[in-house]
Amino acid sequence: MLAQPAGSFALGTFSARNGEPFPGLLAEDRVLDLRSALDWAPSGLRAVVERWEETLPLLHALADDDALGWRPLEGLRVHAPIEPRQIFQSGANYRQHVIDLEIAHRSPDDPRTVEEARAEIAAVMDRRAAEDLPYVFIGLPSAITGPYDDIVLPAWAEKPDWELELAAVIAKPAYQVTAEEALEYVAGYTIANDLTDRATVFRRDMKAIGTDWLRSKNAPGFTPLGPWLVPAESIADTADLRVTLRLNGETMQDESTKDMLFGVARLVSYASQTAQLLPGDLVLTGSPAGNGIHWGRLLRDGDVMEGSITGLGVQRTRCVAGGTA
Repeated sequence: MLAQPAGSFALGTFSARNGEPFPGLLAEDRVLDLRSALDWAPSGLRAVVERWEETLPLLHALADDDALGWRPLEGLRVHAPIEPRQIFQSGANYRQHVIDLEIAHRSPDDPRTVEEARAEIAAVMDRRAAEDLPYVFIGLPSAITGPYDDIVLPAWAEKPDWELELAAVIAKPAYQVTAEEALEYVAGYTIANDLTDRATVFRRDMKAIGTDWLRSKNAPGFTPLGPWLVPAESIADTADLRVTLRLNGETMQDESTKDMLFGVARLVSYASQTAQLLPGDLVLTGSPAGNGIHWGRLLRDGDVMEGSITGLGVQRTRCVAGGTA
């Protein structure tokens, strides 16, 4: 469960039994409390990220120092690595995923064959990529939970689904940055599972308005995050990572980030044209093919999801049925 990340170290948020969460440096199977290891005693991992450029060399030095007050990772609780102020979520960013969703949601009286529909949707994807128009919306930090925490499925959520995603963590304020410079604003990467209730994505009472992301994506715990924040320098190529989700041991998603229409740099740049991205904010990059709506198998009480992305570790969450709606 506690798979090691890429690089010589990673960052996370930990707590001992009944203790307060603390920002920690993970190196091999040991953790260093950064509140005592850094002179300025950061209160949380976001404070570390806010001083990323000056702190990164110090983290390298700390990771190589065996004489410090390290403690075993085993026995510590692992929380979501960071508390963002803003979450920017990319939708419809994996070519095959979008095609599968469109097929799953197409009208029963659609005269096209499945092959014809797939071809037309693929053409739309190619046009979106050519026109350089990502689709980004906003999520709530209150939906975040830890990488090994239980997820409560609300009684009103009729079709809860998984969406494993690569998430970029912003290092410094970014406003109207270019795609060429956007990666300079990324501290590192982590894993997010952007759960969605498919039954409430579209407003039946207001079709002209369209999607309802508040209701469909932002229940408490609908964004398991982590386990680690892995520095960007440790990830050689974000366009060549494997995104894998297993449900009760069965592989449901297993796709390369090569299938993304828009990469990390383009998404960060696009979001920054309208909003100012802040240190610790998350930019989720969309989910690949293999969601529950595609398989005809949605989440239910007792399900266990195991999500991994190359070099970023593994998260493992169990679904628990919520109370009466």
